[in-house]
Amino acid sequence: MSSKKKELQSTAMKRTSEWIFSQEIPSDVTVHAGGASFSLHKFPLVSKSGYIRKMVSESSDADLSEIKIPNVPGGAEAFELAAKFCYGINFEISTENIAMLRCVAEYLEMTEDYAVGNLVSRTDAYLNEVALKSLAGAVSVLHLSENLLPMAEKVKLVSRCLDAIALAACKESQFSMSGRSDSGNEVVISSIVSQPKPIVDWWAEDLTVLRIDIFQRVLIAMMARGFKQYALGPVLMLYAQKSLRGLEAFGKGRKKIEAQQEHEKRVVLETIVSLLPREKNVLSVSFLSMLLRAAIYLETTVACRLDLEKRMGLQLGQAALDDLLIPSYSFTGDTMFDVDTVQRIMMNYLENEVEGNRIGYHADDECGVTLLSDMERVAKLMENYLAEIASDRNLTVSKFIGLAEIIPEQSRVTEDGMYRAIDIYLKAHPALSDMERKKVCSLMDCQKLSREACAHAAQNDRLPVQTVVQVLYYEQQRLRDVMNGNLMGGDSPDLPPKVNIFSTDIRPVSDELSSLRRENEDLKIELVKMKMKMKEIERATVVSTTSSPSADKPPLPRKSFINSVSKKLGRINPFVRADGFPLSNTKARTRPSKDRRHSIS
Repeated sequence: MSSKKKELQSTAMKRTSEWIFSQEIPSDVTVHAGGASFSLHKFPLVSKSGYIRKMVSESSDADLSEIKIPNVPGGAEAFELAAKFCYGINFEISTENIAMLRCVAEYLEMTEDYAVGNLVSRTDAYLNEVALKSLAGAVSVLHLSENLLPMAEKVKLVSRCLDAIALAACKESQFSMSGRSDSGNEVVISSIVSQPKPIVDWWAEDLTVLRIDIFQRVLIAMMARGFKQYALGPVLMLYAQKSLRGLEAFGKGRKKIEAQQEHEKRVVLETIVSLLPREKNVLSVSFLSMLLRAAIYLETTVACRLDLEKRMGLQLGQAALDDLLIPSYSFTGDTMFDVDTVQRIMMNYLENEVEGNRIGYHADDECGVTLLSDMERVAKLMENYLAEIASDRNLTVSKFIGLAEIIPEQSRVTEDGMYRAIDIYLKAHPALSDMERKKVCSLMDCQKLSREACAHAAQNDRLPVQTVVQVLYYEQQRLRDVMNGNLMGGDSPDLPPKVNIFSTDIRPVSDELSSLRRENEDLKIELVKMKMKMKEIERATVVSTTSSPSADKPPLPRKSFINSVSKKLGRINPFVRADGFPLSNTKARTRPSKDRRHSIS
């Protein structure tokens, strides 16, 4: 900074000396302003600057040779331009220097009271006729005014820029909003959501250069002019992406940001969240997730984080798995992902759905189907999230169970997703006790497993014995119901009581019924073959027993095809012994083997 100041001083001295030498009049006063010294003449300064005239007239020294001007707006550069104006030297007024010229003219009191066409009136004319006529010019002047506060506020430069920007932005937005009416807000919002990327107007890029407090005042001024709040979404998204760059908020690691920069970004984020539109579906879930990650990383206020969690909960049906994989920024050996935050988001979603049902969403059948379909998507999303975090060795049983229990059971068409998450968790946590494994497996309903999942579960050594027995029992019961339906002469078995009424499968019903009829015919043929084979075996058994009876020993029970099959299925059916006799008919019972000690009865 010292070298820059010296260079600035030398440049200022060189320029002023050139003015003096050109006039061949020796200087009679030295002005110290903005860290630089200027050798000037009293007469041209006093003739146009009321500030300098008062200092000269009020000075006790008749031959005042030094004037100090502290805190001059714009520094040495601004005073140099003001001095040039006093000397009548031509220079160009532009949007780059108009802000500091207006402020320094006010500070030096260069008004019409001291000279006609003074600097104050000249700068005001340029602002009104040139700079503030365009949105880009107004934004540029406002951006340069940020370093000229509070003088820029005193001369109402900031308020004039804000009003010009708000007026221009509303005019520009009318072209894109011309076909929309105020009463059609829902149509407007739905059209915004349906677009793959939000349309950002060309002027939104210019606003990203503004400081966050000035940016906030611009948006407030725009809304006061009639700009719709939901249309601010793309503008806020663009500003957030520009201002929050450099945050390591997408990976777990130590913070690599200075304290001052962290504070500035925290203020930016909290302000952006306070400006977010209240309408639903205006902002994407991925953008809200990005803000939430940054809020956790920057340790913003609790209210800020809870607000983002609530917004994500309202639109959870539109979320992807990556939106919920929020890293945990605690460094105490906690889980890799922030499970507690996701659990609160899910609770917000459920509360919103309950509130929606309470106010009458269920009255419309079409809306009710849409609501339950949305819950079905959320349930599938949460099952995928459970499967993703299940491999984390630091994930406790209580956290896993707590997150799984809040997924509505009626929204889970099948239990395959839950079974997959449970299987991954058991594989990643082999040291769980039997009781803990039972609690984890109790989260799924074995009746709703598909045939593929049942086949996998029946051979899964990680599951408790009781769970495997339940899977086999329900699978056998399902097959038995199908067989009984065919024996009764029904054309087709009844559909299971729990069916996917919200399935997105678009196959015609006739195809499904035809496939069921084909399966029924195949089952009927197999049953006839089994009956014929059973009669042949029983007939052969009767002939052999009547031809050679034993006189000393009682006759053995007749062996049938069912007896032979039951020996092979003894390990599967927990209600029949390996020799074919029911457990209830035995008097002397032996101790069951260890692997079936906890079999359900």
